[in-house]
Amino acid sequence: MKKNSTDSPEKKGGFWNELFKFGPSRQEIWQQLSKEIDAKYVDGGFWETSKVQLTYGTWTITFDLLFVGKSRIPHTRFRAPYVNNDGFRFNIYRAGFFSRLGVKLGMQDVQIGDEQFDNDFIVQGTNETKLREFLSSKRLRELIAMQPNIEFSVRDSEGWFGPPFPDNVDELIFLSLYEVRDIAKLKTLFELFMEALEQLYKIGSAYKQDPRVTL
Repeated sequence: MKKNSTDSPEKKGGFWNELFKFGPSRQEIWQQLSKEIDAKYVDGGFWETSKVQLTYGTWTITFDLLFVGKSRIPHTRFRAPYVNNDGFRFNIYRAGFFSRLGVKLGMQDVQIGDEQFDNDFIVQGTNETKLREFLSSKRLRELIAMQPNIEFSVRDSEGWFGPPFPDNVDELIFLSLYEVRDIAKLKTLFELFMEALEQLYKIGSAYKQDPRVTL
């Protein structure tokens, strides 16, 4: 089967793909993505990080890269600030040996009633009832399950180096190890955020109003 030229580097060449830039450039991929989903491509130039921003109702979903550690390992990052109505927060990530051990030792892992999802993911949050309501969307669970590497959560700010957040504003954030270059996969991540924001609104944890935060 013919491979898509925009496959992520960890799937196609890893380090060498990054070094020699096989296939379309990052800029070309992001610009094409922006056209296909009617988003805005923002060129960061030499000093700033480039990004793709999609306006969805009163929310703005921002996609960019976060470079971690001295080796500057790229992480695919999606963020969306929103007005948090009730302080509900969660953290969802794939289960592994150490996390399963942690659960046996008493670490929180909310079971939502989907056997496959419960086996594959660690689900934590401030309100177990709302967590189950949030994940009652079959499409949301499917979109989460599509991601091989995932840290999907709500946090209260971006810390010292991020923009200031009003007291009632939190941020929906997704992080995945390595750079995702496949346009179809990036589209599913934008869909993941749209579905998650709608679910947060549906369960009464998000307002459809401008959070007044610029990323």
